[in-house]
Amino acid sequence: MCKKEFWQNKRVLVTGASGFVGQNLLPLLRATGCQLCAPSHTECDLLEQQQVRILIKEAAPDIVFHLAGLSGGIMANKQYPADFCYQNLLMNTLMMHEAYLGGVEKYITLIGGCSYPASAPSPIVEEALWNGYPQPESAPYSLAKKMNVTMAEAYRTQHGFDAIVLVPGNMYGPFDNFDLQNAHVIPALLRKIYEAQVNGAEEVTVWGTGKPVRDFVYVGDVCEAIVIAAETYSAPDIINISTGKQVTIRELVERIVAITDYKGQIQWDKTKPDGQMHKGFDVTRLHQWLGFHSRTSLSIGLQKTLAWFVENYETARLDVPVQPNRSKSAS
Repeated sequence: MCKKEFWQNKRVLVTGASGFVGQNLLPLLRATGCQLCAPSHTECDLLEQQQVRILIKEAAPDIVFHLAGLSGGIMANKQYPADFCYQNLLMNTLMMHEAYLGGVEKYITLIGGCSYPASAPSPIVEEALWNGYPQPESAPYSLAKKMNVTMAEAYRTQHGFDAIVLVPGNMYGPFDNFDLQNAHVIPALLRKIYEAQVNGAEEVTVWGTGKPVRDFVYVGDVCEAIVIAAETYSAPDIINISTGKQVTIRELVERIVAITDYKGQIQWDKTKPDGQMHKGFDVTRLHQWLGFHSRTSLSIGLQKTLAWFVENYETARLDVPVQPNRSKSAS
Protein backbone atom coordinates (compact mmCIF):
# COMPACT_ATOMS: atom_id res chain seq x y z
CA MET A 1 0.00 0.00 0.00
CA CYS A 2 1.29 3.45 -0.91
CA LYS A 3 1.65 6.20 1.66
CA LYS A 4 -1.01 8.54 0.32
CA GLU A 5 0.07 11.34 2.63
CA PHE A 6 3.48 11.31 0.90
CA TRP A 7 1.86 11.85 -2.51
CA GLN A 8 -0.66 14.50 -1.44
CA ASN A 9 -0.30 17.56 -3.70
CA LYS A 10 2.83 16.07 -5.26
CA ARG A 11 3.46 16.82 -8.94
CA VAL A 12 5.01 13.77 -10.63
CA LEU A 13 6.72 13.55 -14.03
CA VAL A 14 7.27 10.18 -15.75
CA THR A 15 9.45 9.87 -18.85
CA GLY A 16 9.16 6.70 -20.91
CA ALA A 17 5.54 6.41 -19.80
CA SER A 18 4.56 4.44 -22.92
CA GLY A 19 7.25 1.81 -22.34
CA PHE A 20 7.17 -1.49 -20.50
CA VAL A 21 7.82 -0.26 -16.96
CA GLY A 22 6.06 3.05 -17.55
CA GLN A 23 2.72 1.52 -18.53
CA ASN A 24 2.78 -0.73 -15.46
CA LEU A 25 3.88 2.07 -13.11
CA LEU A 26 1.30 4.66 -14.17
CA PRO A 27 -1.73 2.90 -12.59
CA LEU A 28 0.09 2.73 -9.24
CA LEU A 29 0.95 6.41 -9.41
CA ARG A 30 -2.60 7.37 -10.36
CA ALA A 31 -3.84 5.45 -7.32
CA THR A 32 -1.74 7.68 -5.05
CA GLY A 33 -3.75 10.75 -6.02
CA CYS A 34 -0.67 12.66 -7.21
CA GLN A 35 -0.76 15.16 -10.07
CA LEU A 36 0.69 13.15 -12.94
CA CYS A 37 2.47 14.35 -16.09
CA ALA A 38 3.47 11.63 -18.59
CA PRO A 39 4.44 13.15 -21.96
CA SER A 40 5.09 11.01 -25.03
CA HIS A 41 8.35 11.15 -26.96
CA THR A 42 6.58 13.19 -29.64
CA GLU A 43 5.75 15.86 -27.06
CA CYS A 44 9.30 16.21 -25.78
CA ASP A 45 12.60 15.16 -27.37
CA LEU A 46 14.79 14.23 -24.42
CA LEU A 47 17.89 14.63 -26.59
CA GLU A 48 17.30 18.39 -26.83
CA GLN A 49 18.30 20.32 -23.72
CA GLN A 50 15.94 23.21 -24.38
CA GLN A 51 12.98 20.86 -24.68
CA VAL A 52 13.94 19.08 -21.47
CA ARG A 53 14.31 22.44 -19.70
CA ILE A 54 10.87 23.55 -20.90
CA LEU A 55 9.35 20.22 -19.83
CA ILE A 56 10.73 20.57 -16.30
CA LYS A 57 9.65 24.22 -16.09
CA GLU A 58 6.09 23.58 -17.31
CA ALA A 59 5.52 20.32 -15.39
CA ALA A 60 7.19 21.76 -12.26
CA PRO A 61 7.51 18.25 -10.79
CA ASP A 62 8.31 17.46 -7.19
CA ILE A 63 9.23 13.89 -8.21
CA VAL A 64 10.68 12.59 -11.48
CA PHE A 65 10.67 8.96 -12.62
CA HIS A 66 13.11 8.86 -15.53
CA LEU A 67 12.34 5.64 -17.39
CA ALA A 68 13.00 6.67 -20.99
CA GLY A 69 15.90 5.32 -23.00
CA LEU A 70 16.96 3.82 -26.31
CA SER A 71 16.79 0.05 -25.83
CA GLY A 72 16.89 -3.07 -27.96
CA GLY A 73 18.17 -6.60 -28.29
CA ILE A 74 21.72 -7.82 -28.80
CA MET A 75 21.55 -7.53 -32.60
CA ALA A 76 20.39 -3.91 -32.41
CA ASN A 77 23.11 -3.14 -29.86
CA LYS A 78 25.74 -4.63 -32.18
CA GLN A 79 24.40 -2.67 -35.14
CA TYR A 80 24.00 0.72 -33.43
CA PRO A 81 26.50 0.81 -30.52
CA ALA A 82 27.23 4.54 -30.88
CA ASP A 83 23.53 5.44 -30.84
CA PHE A 84 22.86 3.31 -27.77
CA CYS A 85 25.78 4.94 -25.96
CA TYR A 86 25.22 8.54 -27.09
CA GLN A 87 21.45 8.74 -26.71
CA ASN A 88 21.31 7.14 -23.28
CA LEU A 89 24.23 9.16 -21.97
CA LEU A 90 22.73 12.39 -23.30
CA MET A 91 19.13 11.97 -22.18
CA ASN A 92 20.18 10.72 -18.74
CA THR A 93 22.53 13.66 -18.33
CA LEU A 94 20.01 16.26 -19.49
CA MET A 95 17.18 14.84 -17.39
CA MET A 96 19.18 14.68 -14.16
CA HIS A 97 20.82 18.07 -14.63
CA GLU A 98 17.62 19.89 -15.56
CA ALA A 99 15.70 18.15 -12.77
CA TYR A 100 18.30 19.42 -10.30
CA LEU A 101 18.16 22.95 -11.75
CA GLY A 102 14.36 22.83 -11.67
CA GLY A 103 14.23 22.15 -7.94
CA VAL A 104 12.97 18.55 -8.16
CA GLU A 105 12.77 16.99 -4.69
CA LYS A 106 13.21 13.33 -5.66
CA TYR A 107 14.61 11.71 -8.81
CA ILE A 108 14.28 7.99 -9.49
CA THR A 109 15.84 6.15 -12.41
CA LEU A 110 16.65 2.56 -13.38
CA ILE A 111 19.55 0.61 -14.84
CA GLY A 112 19.45 -3.01 -15.97
CA GLY A 113 21.22 -6.07 -14.68
CA CYS A 114 23.25 -5.97 -17.91
CA SER A 115 25.27 -3.12 -16.36
CA TYR A 116 26.85 -5.58 -13.94
CA PRO A 117 30.16 -7.19 -14.96
CA ALA A 118 29.75 -10.22 -17.20
CA SER A 119 31.95 -12.12 -14.73
CA ALA A 120 30.00 -11.15 -11.60
CA PRO A 121 29.33 -14.18 -9.37
CA SER A 122 25.68 -15.20 -8.99
CA PRO A 123 23.63 -14.14 -7.12
CA ILE A 124 24.94 -10.69 -8.02
CA VAL A 125 25.42 -8.31 -5.11
CA GLU A 126 25.18 -4.55 -5.69
CA GLU A 127 28.80 -4.04 -4.62
CA ALA A 128 29.89 -5.97 -7.75
CA LEU A 129 28.83 -3.16 -10.10
CA TRP A 130 32.32 -1.75 -10.64
CA ASN A 131 34.25 -5.03 -10.46
CA GLY A 132 34.54 -5.65 -14.18
CA TYR A 133 33.31 -5.02 -17.72
CA PRO A 134 29.73 -5.83 -18.79
CA GLN A 135 28.79 -8.15 -21.65
CA PRO A 136 30.77 -6.73 -24.62
CA GLU A 137 27.90 -6.94 -27.15
CA SER A 138 25.80 -4.42 -25.21
CA ALA A 139 28.54 -2.62 -23.27
CA PRO A 140 28.00 0.83 -24.88
CA TYR A 141 24.37 0.75 -23.70
CA SER A 142 25.15 -0.86 -20.34
CA LEU A 143 27.93 1.58 -19.47
CA ALA A 144 25.82 4.57 -20.51
CA LYS A 145 23.09 3.43 -18.13
CA LYS A 146 25.66 2.65 -15.46
CA MET A 147 26.78 6.29 -15.49
CA ASN A 148 23.45 7.11 -13.81
CA VAL A 149 24.94 5.70 -10.62
CA THR A 150 28.00 7.93 -10.75
CA MET A 151 25.94 11.00 -11.71
CA ALA A 152 23.42 10.43 -8.93
CA GLU A 153 26.18 10.17 -6.36
CA ALA A 154 27.96 13.24 -7.76
CA TYR A 155 24.83 15.41 -7.72
CA ARG A 156 23.98 14.18 -4.22
CA THR A 157 27.50 14.99 -2.96
CA GLN A 158 27.84 18.42 -4.57
CA HIS A 159 24.25 19.65 -4.59
CA GLY A 160 22.39 17.52 -2.05
CA PHE A 161 20.16 16.32 -4.93
CA ASP A 162 18.07 13.31 -3.89
CA ALA A 163 18.60 10.96 -6.86
CA ILE A 164 18.33 7.19 -6.46
CA VAL A 165 19.10 4.35 -8.88
CA LEU A 166 17.35 0.98 -8.80
CA VAL A 167 18.28 -2.23 -10.63
CA PRO A 168 15.37 -4.47 -11.70
CA GLY A 169 16.22 -8.06 -12.54
CA ASN A 170 14.91 -9.96 -15.56
CA MET A 171 11.44 -8.40 -15.79
CA TYR A 172 8.42 -9.80 -17.60
CA GLY A 173 4.72 -9.02 -17.69
CA PRO A 174 2.01 -6.98 -19.48
CA PHE A 175 3.10 -4.39 -22.09
CA ASP A 176 6.43 -6.16 -22.64
CA ASN A 177 8.22 -6.25 -25.98
CA PHE A 178 7.18 -9.45 -27.80
CA ASP A 179 9.24 -8.87 -30.95
CA LEU A 180 11.05 -12.18 -31.54
CA GLN A 181 14.16 -10.34 -32.75
CA ASN A 182 14.44 -8.02 -29.76
CA ALA A 183 12.42 -9.56 -26.93
CA HIS A 184 13.87 -10.98 -23.74
CA VAL A 185 13.51 -14.68 -23.02
CA ILE A 186 10.05 -14.87 -21.38
CA PRO A 187 8.07 -12.73 -23.85
CA ALA A 188 9.88 -14.40 -26.77
CA LEU A 189 9.12 -17.92 -25.50
CA LEU A 190 5.55 -17.06 -24.55
CA ARG A 191 4.84 -15.71 -28.01
CA LYS A 192 6.64 -18.48 -29.86
CA ILE A 193 4.97 -21.32 -27.96
CA TYR A 194 1.53 -19.66 -27.88
CA GLU A 195 1.60 -19.10 -31.64
CA ALA A 196 2.80 -22.68 -32.17
CA GLN A 197 -0.17 -23.92 -30.15
CA VAL A 198 -2.65 -21.72 -32.06
CA ASN A 199 -1.22 -22.74 -35.43
CA GLY A 200 -0.87 -26.43 -34.59
CA ALA A 201 2.89 -26.46 -35.16
CA GLU A 202 4.46 -29.85 -34.51
CA GLU A 203 7.61 -28.47 -32.91
CA VAL A 204 9.24 -25.36 -31.49
CA THR A 205 12.99 -24.80 -31.53
CA VAL A 206 14.61 -23.19 -28.51
CA TRP A 207 18.23 -22.06 -28.46
CA GLY A 208 20.82 -23.70 -26.21
CA THR A 209 20.69 -26.58 -23.76
CA GLY A 210 18.15 -25.22 -21.29
CA LYS A 211 20.71 -25.41 -18.49
CA PRO A 212 21.28 -21.68 -17.81
CA VAL A 213 19.76 -20.41 -14.58
CA ARG A 214 17.95 -17.06 -14.33
CA ASP A 215 16.07 -14.96 -11.76
CA PHE A 216 12.84 -13.54 -13.21
CA VAL A 217 10.68 -10.85 -11.58
CA TYR A 218 7.13 -9.79 -12.45
CA VAL A 219 6.98 -6.16 -13.56
CA GLY A 220 4.07 -5.39 -11.21
CA ASP A 221 6.25 -6.30 -8.24
CA VAL A 222 9.07 -4.12 -9.59
CA CYS A 223 6.72 -1.15 -9.87
CA GLU A 224 5.52 -1.61 -6.28
CA ALA A 225 9.12 -1.57 -5.10
CA ILE A 226 9.83 1.56 -7.16
CA VAL A 227 6.95 3.38 -5.46
CA ILE A 228 8.17 2.29 -2.02
CA ALA A 229 11.69 3.46 -2.85
CA ALA A 230 10.34 6.85 -3.94
CA GLU A 231 8.55 7.17 -0.61
CA THR A 232 11.21 5.87 1.76
CA TYR A 233 14.69 5.57 0.25
CA SER A 234 17.33 8.29 0.03
CA ALA A 235 20.93 7.14 -0.45
CA PRO A 236 23.53 6.75 -3.22
CA ASP A 237 23.64 2.93 -3.01
CA ILE A 238 21.82 0.98 -5.73
CA ILE A 239 19.22 -1.67 -4.86
CA ASN A 240 18.43 -4.84 -6.83
CA ILE A 241 14.74 -5.53 -7.38
CA SER A 242 14.13 -9.20 -8.08
CA THR A 243 12.87 -12.40 -6.47
CA GLY A 244 16.15 -13.98 -5.42
CA LYS A 245 14.74 -17.27 -6.76
CA GLN A 246 16.36 -18.97 -9.71
CA VAL A 247 14.99 -21.31 -12.38
CA THR A 248 16.55 -23.08 -15.35
CA ILE A 249 15.52 -22.12 -18.87
CA ARG A 250 14.40 -25.72 -19.41
CA GLU A 251 12.01 -25.50 -16.45
CA LEU A 252 10.78 -22.12 -17.72
CA VAL A 253 9.97 -23.65 -21.10
CA GLU A 254 8.16 -26.56 -19.44
CA ARG A 255 5.99 -24.11 -17.47
CA ILE A 256 5.12 -22.13 -20.59
CA VAL A 257 4.28 -25.34 -22.47
CA ALA A 258 1.93 -26.29 -19.63
CA ILE A 259 0.04 -22.98 -19.43
CA THR A 260 -0.31 -22.69 -23.23
CA ASP A 261 -1.40 -26.33 -23.49
CA TYR A 262 1.06 -26.84 -26.33
CA LYS A 263 1.13 -30.48 -27.47
CA GLY A 264 4.06 -30.38 -29.89
CA GLN A 265 7.73 -31.13 -29.36
CA ILE A 266 10.41 -28.83 -27.98
CA GLN A 267 13.68 -29.09 -29.88
CA TRP A 268 16.78 -27.73 -28.18
CA ASP A 269 19.28 -26.29 -30.66
CA LYS A 270 22.48 -26.99 -28.77
CA THR A 271 24.60 -25.39 -31.50
CA LYS A 272 23.33 -22.02 -30.28
CA PRO A 273 24.98 -20.34 -27.26
CA ASP A 274 23.59 -20.62 -23.74
CA GLY A 275 25.01 -17.30 -22.60
CA GLN A 276 25.95 -16.80 -18.96
CA MET A 277 25.16 -20.04 -17.12
CA HIS A 278 24.14 -18.55 -13.77
CA LYS A 279 22.65 -15.10 -13.30
CA GLY A 280 20.63 -14.33 -10.22
CA PHE A 281 20.36 -11.22 -8.06
CA ASP A 282 21.01 -10.81 -4.37
CA VAL A 283 17.95 -9.18 -2.79
CA THR A 284 19.23 -8.57 0.75
CA ARG A 285 19.08 -4.79 0.35
CA LEU A 286 15.56 -5.01 -1.14
CA HIS A 287 14.35 -6.94 1.91
CA GLN A 288 16.26 -5.01 4.57
CA TRP A 289 16.28 -1.47 3.21
CA LEU A 290 12.89 -1.31 1.47
CA GLY A 291 11.15 -4.02 3.47
CA PHE A 292 9.84 -5.44 0.21
CA HIS A 293 9.52 -9.04 -1.00
CA SER A 294 8.36 -9.90 -4.51
CA ARG A 295 4.93 -11.46 -4.10
CA THR A 296 4.17 -12.84 -7.57
CA SER A 297 5.41 -16.39 -8.11
CA LEU A 298 6.77 -17.31 -11.53
CA SER A 299 3.77 -19.57 -12.18
CA ILE A 300 1.24 -16.83 -11.41
CA GLY A 301 3.27 -14.20 -13.25
CA LEU A 302 3.47 -16.33 -16.39
CA GLN A 303 -0.28 -16.94 -16.29
CA LYS A 304 -0.98 -13.22 -15.90
CA THR A 305 1.39 -12.35 -18.73
CA LEU A 306 -0.06 -14.96 -21.08
CA ALA A 307 -3.62 -13.84 -20.31
CA TRP A 308 -2.70 -10.23 -21.07
CA PHE A 309 -0.87 -11.24 -24.27
CA VAL A 310 -3.78 -13.32 -25.57
CA GLU A 311 -6.31 -10.58 -24.77
CA ASN A 312 -4.16 -7.86 -26.33
CA TYR A 313 -2.57 -9.85 -29.15
CA GLU A 314 -3.71 -7.47 -31.91
CA THR A 315 -2.19 -4.43 -30.21
CA ALA A 316 0.76 -6.00 -28.39
CA ARG A 317 4.28 -4.99 -29.39
CA LEU A 318 5.00 -7.79 -31.87
CA ASP A 319 7.22 -5.74 -34.17
CA VAL A 320 9.48 -3.23 -32.43
CA PRO A 321 12.14 -1.90 -34.80
CA VAL A 322 14.88 0.09 -33.12
CA GLN A 323 14.85 3.71 -34.27
CA PRO A 324 18.22 5.11 -33.22
CA ASN A 325 17.58 8.56 -34.67
CA ARG A 326 15.35 9.64 -31.80
CA SER A 327 14.66 9.00 -28.12
CA LYS A 328 12.44 6.03 -27.43
CA SER A 329 10.51 4.88 -24.39
CA ALA A 330 12.35 2.31 -22.36
CA SER A 331 11.21 -1.27 -22.76
